[in-house]
Amino acid sequence: MNFSAWSLLAYGALYLSALFGLAYITERGWIPLRWVRHPATYVLSLGVYASAWAFYGSVGLAYEFGYGFLAFYLGVCGAFLLAPVLLIPVLRVTKSYQLSSVADLFTFRYRSQAAGTISTLFISFASLALLALQFQALDNSLHVLAPSQDTRIVSLLFCAMIIFFAIFFGARGQTRAERHPSLIVAIALEGGLKLVIILALAILIAYQVFGGFGEVNSWLQENAQRISAMERHLEEGPWRAMLLIFFASALVMPHMFHVTFTENLNPTALYKASWGLPVYLLLMSLPIPIFMWAGIKLSVPTTPEFFILGLGQVLNAPWISIVAFLGGLTAASGLLIVTCLALASMMLNHVILPVYQPLSRGNIYSWLTWVRRGLILFILGSGYLFSLFLDNRFSLSELGILAFSAGLQLLPGVMAVIYWPLGNRNGFISGLCAGVSLWFVTMPLPILFGVDVFSVNPWRDSYSFNPDDWHYYVMASLTLNIFIFVMVSLFTDASQAEARSAQACSVDTLMRPSRRELVATSSEQFKDFLTESLGRQAAEREVNHALAQLQLHEVEYRPYALRRLRDQIEANLSGLLGPALAQDIVKQNLSFKPATSVAPAQDIYFVESKLEEYHNRLSGLAGELDTLRRYHRQTLQNLPIATCSLGADLEVLMWNHAMEQLTGIPAPQVIGSHISAIAKPWSTLLFSFANAEERHVSKKRLDINGAPHWFNLHKAAIESDGASGAGQVLLLEDYTETQLLEDELVHSERLASVGRLAAGVAHEIGNPVTGIACLAQNLKLMTSNEEVLETSGHILVQTQRVSRILQTLMNFARSGNYTQSAQHGPTELKRCVDEAIHLLSLSTKEPQVLYVNEVEETVKVMGDGQRLVQVFVNLLSNARDASEASANIWVRASLQQYSIHVEVEDEGSGISGDQIDHLFEPFYTTKGPDKGTGLGLSLVYSIIEEHYGHIRIESPADKESGKGTRVIIELPAYQSDSESISAELTET
Repeated sequence: MNFSAWSLLAYGALYLSALFGLAYITERGWIPLRWVRHPATYVLSLGVYASAWAFYGSVGLAYEFGYGFLAFYLGVCGAFLLAPVLLIPVLRVTKSYQLSSVADLFTFRYRSQAAGTISTLFISFASLALLALQFQALDNSLHVLAPSQDTRIVSLLFCAMIIFFAIFFGARGQTRAERHPSLIVAIALEGGLKLVIILALAILIAYQVFGGFGEVNSWLQENAQRISAMERHLEEGPWRAMLLIFFASALVMPHMFHVTFTENLNPTALYKASWGLPVYLLLMSLPIPIFMWAGIKLSVPTTPEFFILGLGQVLNAPWISIVAFLGGLTAASGLLIVTCLALASMMLNHVILPVYQPLSRGNIYSWLTWVRRGLILFILGSGYLFSLFLDNRFSLSELGILAFSAGLQLLPGVMAVIYWPLGNRNGFISGLCAGVSLWFVTMPLPILFGVDVFSVNPWRDSYSFNPDDWHYYVMASLTLNIFIFVMVSLFTDASQAEARSAQACSVDTLMRPSRRELVATSSEQFKDFLTESLGRQAAEREVNHALAQLQLHEVEYRPYALRRLRDQIEANLSGLLGPALAQDIVKQNLSFKPATSVAPAQDIYFVESKLEEYHNRLSGLAGELDTLRRYHRQTLQNLPIATCSLGADLEVLMWNHAMEQLTGIPAPQVIGSHISAIAKPWSTLLFSFANAEERHVSKKRLDINGAPHWFNLHKAAIESDGASGAGQVLLLEDYTETQLLEDELVHSERLASVGRLAAGVAHEIGNPVTGIACLAQNLKLMTSNEEVLETSGHILVQTQRVSRILQTLMNFARSGNYTQSAQHGPTELKRCVDEAIHLLSLSTKEPQVLYVNEVEETVKVMGDGQRLVQVFVNLLSNARDASEASANIWVRASLQQYSIHVEVEDEGSGISGDQIDHLFEPFYTTKGPDKGTGLGLSLVYSIIEEHYGHIRIESPADKESGKGTRVIIELPAYQSDSESISAELTET
């Protein structure tokens, strides 16, 4: 049964439209992100490896090489089974430095644009055979199903549809080499459909042709001679060569590198793919013998590669042929789209941009997008034209081996990237050119163009090209490549930039960048400097994007942050313009200051942050050392004394928790900054001390928010590799509380001395005053003169007043003597308050307020009168100091059961809530300098406790106005025996 080529085009267009729709709804966000990032999606997208060659060509490969066809599957499975030591390191490098192709990897590792350009041109030429294979498979499948029709136009239309799909979802407004999740979901769907189709067809054909899988085994035993090719062609040479070239394809072929590394949305998914893809390919390989045996049994009139299409015609089941055709279209279209996107990126970065750099133009992103679209058209068009040039002269297996064997020449370079830091650009380029030359002479030249270079030699018994010896040619070219690569690398020197890149790429090594100072001092200057090369719009866009990626401030000044920003911009530009051009732009515009005589130190904070990321992967001695490092660092972080570490350039490297609490500056905000750039006044203190010769400074005063603080400062030099000047450690000891305590003790001692002096003066004054009083009294007795009597009376009154004042001073001075035992007895509270008021009224310098004593004379407490006077003196003086002139201060008292409730209330400004809790602490005062010692309320609290009482403070006293303070005291009440009996009877 024959089909119409146009109907096949309609079926294909319908399928591609469904694929287009799936990609579109994914881009619109209608498919949950967890599905897009799911490892199963990633594994199925890796099914792009199973191209039209896997769908059609594997049957021809099995027919030609027997079970050797499994090498196509086992080779790449071996690479993925070794993912932890082979693919994961490459993924780490590509993720860190935004490398989107194997050419980018070579350019970054070997710091050579030539390495990227040569590998791009070579792999692009080799990929033409792979692209031509897909177009040839598609065209041949059309010929099998529509043999009597001209299918060239239909094939061209299929090519146009694939080009449109690739441009629409692979080069649509991309500003940098970003991932294409919508495209990957579509490729994953293709991978799932291929698997379902090929398994379903295998089961169906097994039952329709053989009657079941049991009958397949019986038929094989009966027709052992007809299928002996499965055993006869299993030779070690081609088998090993195929295993190696398909092993290498996982790393070097553009479509596999693009899906495995560039389009990886979830790094952990690669671990799942290490077993998921082998399972997928195992399932894909199982039906291949079924198709071949069914074709042999039914004598399908097609080449073995298209047995799967011919079976539907022989069985008169057109839908089998249609499903098989769609499966082949699925396999071919996926590889075509991914390969052209990968090659477009490689050719743009390593062929176009090195020749023409449209930088600083109006919109560089639009230009890059249009160039990428043009490259997609050029690549797919070249692949289609190359298939026309070949004109079906070669089988799919021959084209596949030709393409994949070419990729094998890149394997030494990739392996050296992760495992051989000694390899350099000279060795890589020399080895690649030698290996490619031998491969080209022995493989494409005789196969594609019919030129046998072996026949052109002076020897009579010349060796001629033999297609069956292809594995010798492949292994010889690879051997030559490796030999020259190794020898040239060993006898030539690598540049410093190349050595740093090798260190960054090698397994089990950690890149240790130098801590150097940039010319640009802020992120805004980054934009200004990059404008010359990128244009203002692109410069602002790249800098802002890098700041957002690193979660830095919009305007950044810290040296460490600027170094990270520089590296991130280079990585982003690498994905946009290629590693070589990105490195040139960054090196030219964001340069470091000239190096001094002292070698720059390593970026310790960067190394620390990377070790934190890697510590779960470390084991053995490395793990033990990391545990020791973490222990010592945690010790420094948790030290109770403020500590910070500075580099030789005074850049902050460590800022522990105590320093955070002391300064109020979080560590992430200050680490990486120059010590002079942190917040004041700490910058002044630390910068001056770091530059001073003294290693210890005691009682350094620093005013913080208007309040004086004192610190003891210590520092120690850090030596590295026996050389001094690598850095220093600063320690800050907060001495403020001790200093204030010392000052208050000195002040208290001074007050005590004044009190003793006042007591002595009062005693000395008391003697003459007593004498004056006696003389005045005698004068009254010696005369009857009324004027003299009146005068002597006034003298007596004044001397009594002086005596009372002196007695009050003496009593107040004695009240501070805690060595005397307290004499508690009935005490009239009103008298104590009056005496305190009288004492305070002697001072005329303080605000004149009105003291209102509302305590009744009957109110008595059990206590020491003189000490209670001292309590009220302190409380009333505090109330007076907080009040304005002419304000009122009330003292009230009332009996409440067995205690006296006393209130001292003023109309002052009140006390804030956070201060009330500290008022009874020694030396805590809310008064200004030289106006209070902070000991008064502490003394009051002690005296009240001695009287078995309680004291508390409420502020504000007036809730509406928010002013005033109320001090409430509870003291034991004095009750006579009769009052006690009466109270007991009342309670009874």
